[in-house]
Amino acid sequence: MTTDRRTVNALLAGLPLALAHPLAAAQPRRDSVVLGMVLEPPGLDPTAGAAAAIGEIVHYNILEGLTKIGVEGAVTPLLAENWTVAPDGKTYTFALRKGVTFSDGSAFDAQAVKFSFERAKAPGSTNKARKTVFDNLSSVVVLEPHIVSLVFDQPDATLPFRLGENTAVILHPNSAAQAATRPVGTGPYRLDSWSRGSAVSLVKWDGWRDAARVRIRKATFRFINDPAAQVAALLAGDIDGMPRFAALQALAQLRSDKRFGVEVGSTAGKGIMAINNRRKPLDDLRVRRALAHAIDRQAFITGAQEGLGRPIGSHFAPTDMGYLDLTRRYPYDPDKARALLRDAGVATPLQLTLTLPPPPYARKGGEIVAAMLAKVGINARIENVEWAQWLAGPFKGQFDLTIVNHVEPLDYATAYADPNYYFGYDSALFRGLVATLAATSNRTEKARLWRDIQRQLAEDAVNVFIWNPAQVAVYRRGLRGLWSSSPIFANDLAAVSWAPPATS
Repeated sequence: MTTDRRTVNALLAGLPLALAHPLAAAQPRRDSVVLGMVLEPPGLDPTAGAAAAIGEIVHYNILEGLTKIGVEGAVTPLLAENWTVAPDGKTYTFALRKGVTFSDGSAFDAQAVKFSFERAKAPGSTNKARKTVFDNLSSVVVLEPHIVSLVFDQPDATLPFRLGENTAVILHPNSAAQAATRPVGTGPYRLDSWSRGSAVSLVKWDGWRDAARVRIRKATFRFINDPAAQVAALLAGDIDGMPRFAALQALAQLRSDKRFGVEVGSTAGKGIMAINNRRKPLDDLRVRRALAHAIDRQAFITGAQEGLGRPIGSHFAPTDMGYLDLTRRYPYDPDKARALLRDAGVATPLQLTLTLPPPPYARKGGEIVAAMLAKVGINARIENVEWAQWLAGPFKGQFDLTIVNHVEPLDYATAYADPNYYFGYDSALFRGLVATLAATSNRTEKARLWRDIQRQLAEDAVNVFIWNPAQVAVYRRGLRGLWSSSPIFANDLAAVSWAPPATS
């Protein structure tokens, strides 16, 4: 069911009842926190699953990588103390932290790095960074117990950032097979429980190398995809915050409530209407261009995102390196869209299915998109599915149209250089651009190629590139350390704490 503005306003009209809820007046425990999430992950191994929700729970908390990406996007050492790069840019040598263990007592060393990265590269690997990182990895060389070299076929100046993403976390051979349900890592938390369909709880690991600075002993992630339920949970005190709040139509009320803080930041997300490039008549460039002209990006952002977001014209976010504004390539033009459909010989109304996953941007945005498409002669039948169904259907190529936010930064190679990816874009020209980019270390040339890559995706109208979402974090006053922006999807719980209670 889609929750509209009237439903949320009706809920907010019951504010006195929410305030009367015993949890609303209760002071939070100073060593625990309950956070809301929109989606439940299908598993807890980010090296094997595609869902960004996995990283929201385990990344930096249970599982760590060699580097860390901070809230502003800066890269710092994590399991690596430092690294050097060979003059040709093809070999990175990492000096690893000593004295680090996994929470099961196993030692972290260069062999664990070698195992994790060779596993990511192996045939049959489902690591979503395989094409962007690990296919380029020639070998992992253990030089000493705590020194390891990564040798690449082509130089990759983005590697320190890539190794800070959740796809590059380090697993131990003894526990990797169970990581989807019982991950064991080197981070400050251990998995406490997972109540399917409800919540995941983590508990502080007292054996962590810097446990004294971790203030939150227990953290619970509750899964709440309905916007009205998110608002209700905040007002009732059932959750302490929601780092990626989705009920944007309730922000005015929450901003005026002194119990809450609201922060708006940036993301690396690319919100798109994905098109199945394999299916007729969507395999016709003119039809895909018609779809692009049919969508009013700003109207979508206003209607589905309360104006919080920026229009985009290709599969890059404004925060990405090399971003190029291509929003003028396909301006909103229903007449042009109808003309392109006629040129393609499409009889209208064209019947298509628009499959929508649970996030409000998709459910509410889908209704807006369907109305826009109807104006140009396309009847988009809406099909609402749960996240697991989306992963088993559209993500496997079984769809016409769908709306989804791709949150990973610089994921152009993963999404568009693989003809088997879910929307089936197959362009030798584009793959050549990606290969040329991977082979160059010249910054000027890289910048040019990034622009060419964006132009090619726009020229081919692979998908309808709509918006770069803002991040909205809502939290109870006194809760500190939640990320206000998301260069990647993560919640760094070791940085979270409660402010000391005020004294009179």
